[in-house]
Amino acid sequence: MKNRRHEAILEIISEQPIATQGELIEQLERRGIKTTQATLSRDIQQLSLIKQRDENGVYRYALPPAAAVEKSLFEEAVVSVDYAMNTIVLKCRVGMAQGTCAAIDSVNHQGVVGTIAGDDTIFILVRSEADAKKLSKKFRSELFPRR
Repeated sequence: MKNRRHEAILEIISEQPIATQGELIEQLERRGIKTTQATLSRDIQQLSLIKQRDENGVYRYALPPAAAVEKSLFEEAVVSVDYAMNTIVLKCRVGMAQGTCAAIDSVNHQGVVGTIAGDDTIFILVRSEADAKKLSKKFRSELFPRR
């Protein structure tokens, strides 16, 4: 249900200007998704949504730059990073792999050929083992900055 709600929120804010949580709750209900303000508030935080002015100077919900979304999702979702040859494997918390994978795709990392996600695992195919090592190191540094 959470994944469906998150997908709907992202669709809604990309299709129309949404300035308040109340407006967002109404739009979710029109799509058959009932939620509380407290749950919606957590969703907004988990999706890293920001409020920014549109072309008319009105504040509305929006996604932050892709790199910020990826970093935020990584911190919350990914629990381990490893690679074998030219394939990187990210283990995620249950139910969070697909959203995290979409964020990875939106950043267009160098050397990435493609990605695939299940419920709790992401496979990232890169062009070479050197690319896998480099990108794995970057991902680990985002997850465990002090190690």
